[in-house]
Amino acid sequence: MMIEDRIGSKPAPQPLRTVQAFVNTSDVETGREDLATPRDLRQWLSERELLKGDETFRDADLRQAKELRAALRQMLLANNSGASDPGAIGVMNRFARTAQMVLTFKETGEAEVRPAAEGPDGALGRILARVCASMADGTWQRLKACKQRECLWAFYDRSKNHSGAWCAMSVCGNRTKARGYRNRSRGS
Repeated sequence: MMIEDRIGSKPAPQPLRTVQAFVNTSDVETGREDLATPRDLRQWLSERELLKGDETFRDADLRQAKELRAALRQMLLANNSGASDPGAIGVMNRFARTAQMVLTFKETGEAEVRPAAEGPDGALGRILARVCASMADGTWQRLKACKQRECLWAFYDRSKNHSGAWCAMSVCGNRTKARGYRNRSRGS
């Protein structure tokens, strides 16, 4: 049974959509967790052709994947606020080392960053490779996490001026504006 990608109404272009889907495997607001077991993680990665072999996944692999997911979410918040998180950057660097990320050149002469590691580390490295490719093609800055702390949903900002702040104006944007109005009303 395929785990549904929870992208919402603001999907990123491929291959960045896979990163968006990975971040959205947990829902902060509802507490939903798609990667509850090592088997869930293995299935999710395999269905997206990020896993090359038939490796067994352990609890430690699941913890690492969730740590990478949390760091990616922090990076997406930084895309929304402009303030980077040194802790998230440290986690990303550690995962890049663990995945043994290498620069290779295709027969076409194009450069590609990819993991040399196999198994779970290599699969997570393929997610990092998609992050790297999107940074190079300019799409990364548009993938953001909703500013609403109760939400943090990953969405793709298609606004002309890159000013999107919420996954949905009708939900999170309205909550934020209503909260601001209540706070201002109390202060009067």
